Amino acid sequence: MTIGFLSDALGFNFGIWNIVSIIAFVVLAPFVGGLLAGFDRRITARMQGRFGPPILQPFYDVLKLTEKEPITVNKYQDFYIGSFLFFIILTGIFFFAGGDLLLVIFALTLASVFMIVAAFSSNSPYAQAGAERELLQMMAYEPMVLLTAVGFYMVIGTFDVIDVLSANLPAIVYLPGVFIGFVYILTLKFRKSPFDLSMSHHAHQELVKGLSTEFSGKTLAMLEIAHWYENVFLLGIVFLFVAYTNWISVIVAVVVCLLIYFFEVFIDNNFARMKWQVAMNSSWIIALTVGFVNIFVLYFLKLFGVL
Repeated sequence: MTIGFLSDALGFNFGIWNIVSIIAFVVLAPFVGGLLAGFDRRITARMQGRFGPPILQPFYDVLKLTEKEPITVNKYQDFYIGSFLFFIILTGIFFFAGGDLLLVIFALTLASVFMIVAAFSSNSPYAQAGAERELLQMMAYEPMVLLTAVGFYMVIGTFDVIDVLSANLPAIVYLPGVFIGFVYILTLKFRKSPFDLSMSHHAHQELVKGLSTEFSGKTLAMLEIAHWYENVFLLGIVFLFVAYTNWISVIVAVVVCLLIYFFEVFIDNNFARMKWQVAMNSSWIIALTVGFVNIFVLYFLKLFGVL
């Protein structure tokens, strides 16, 4: 039943490789995401002249959270965060099974809505202010995310991830501007400075933990695991820009993903947090310049038969 539902949703029949990809994402993504978070902390510490925690510290933290006494502000909070985790996993399943990029983006947006509603459900002014800032962040990065899907469609002629990977050339050859725009909004999606507006792992955040202030115990553990899944999925889109039919491109794409993540950590440690107006204006300017112009050029190239 589940496979049948996903097959209808993704628009193609599942093969063995699709099922293996789904299982690999569901099982391995939290481990990869947790390791990335561990390396993030260690690299951040070294940049600040400290030794830093163990690489596995994020896993220890999550295990410790699961052992704490469950304390929730209201009975709906766990449901909303559980739904956030579920739809983040579903987003990754759609993506790594080679499904429709538009469906992937809509599922990701729905997941974010559940997280925001969870914060709004508390009476904490910190959580509600964080939720409002998260909404502003969504308004900032969503145009570029949609332009990314449109860019892939213009190059490949379909929104299916599997078709992008089956191309004869990497998508970044045709979409350098879209790639730059997507990397720019990754700072928002990864919640790194200068755009860690809604919640932060740094002590300088005036909203304490912002959106996640009222989450604790297993609820906070689910939120952390969901972010691990989300980070792996976002790097999967970076992978999609570089990978194509040549198997060597897969290795190159993985290296590019790691370099982009390191670049985001570097930005996080070298820029102070900016106001939400800067995040909004700069994201839209980037989307309209490098993103939209790239797609505009592609349109004329296709119109004159160059592509």
